[in-house]
Amino acid sequence: MIPLKDDNPTEGRPIVTYFLIGICILVFLLELSSQSYRTGALFYSYGLIPSVLMGHDQLPDNLYVIPAFISIFSSMFMHGGIMHLLGNMLYMWIFADNIEDALGPKKFIIFYMLSGIGAAMSQVLMDVNSQVPMVGASGAIGGILGAYLINHPNAKVLVLIPFGFFSQIIRIKALYVLFFWFVLQFINSSITSSQGGGVAYAAHIGGFLSGIILILFFNKYSIKYKKNKKIKGPWS
Repeated sequence: MIPLKDDNPTEGRPIVTYFLIGICILVFLLELSSQSYRTGALFYSYGLIPSVLMGHDQLPDNLYVIPAFISIFSSMFMHGGIMHLLGNMLYMWIFADNIEDALGPKKFIIFYMLSGIGAAMSQVLMDVNSQVPMVGASGAIGGILGAYLINHPNAKVLVLIPFGFFSQIIRIKALYVLFFWFVLQFINSSITSSQGGGVAYAAHIGGFLSGIILILFFNKYSIKYKKNKKIKGPWS
């Protein structure tokens, strides 16, 4: 199930969403231009390594570039490959604009970063001794999806259901699209855990749950969200 667009217009232009997408693309282009990207050293220097963050291990001098806690933020804007980047940016493009529209630019960027931190720490706490670097905006975007589930569960989303020659494009509620995404993270997490895979599905799940919790708090201080929630009667 691949989302293509949502039928959920916004009042303003999502400047921060565009900015975040642009930064992720720019960082990826810089990655491609680096020799250390090909060797994988770049991900150890700027990616989030749980064992290093928790102080159990130290990077060798030739890989140490930034303090470990800074890698929580640098890792949010890096991606391991073009498909990793495109998948994340697709979800950001479809779902982030409505969350930014409700919260406003300043609160949205705070929400996004907090979701990313929640996602990162979820992955770290799953295995504090892991030496595998984590990169990608997936966790923070998971927070956006969690927020969208709370604020716009009934919005219609155009999705592609791929079945070869029998592929279909249909419109379904965001509730089902996001529930499918969440369940898929659990399934993939179980599979990769048993096979020793390197995809940080715990971060996806942690980001999603962080977004649900955070948006409930942020909504209380969002004038636009309260305005949309007012009861409309025959006098409206």
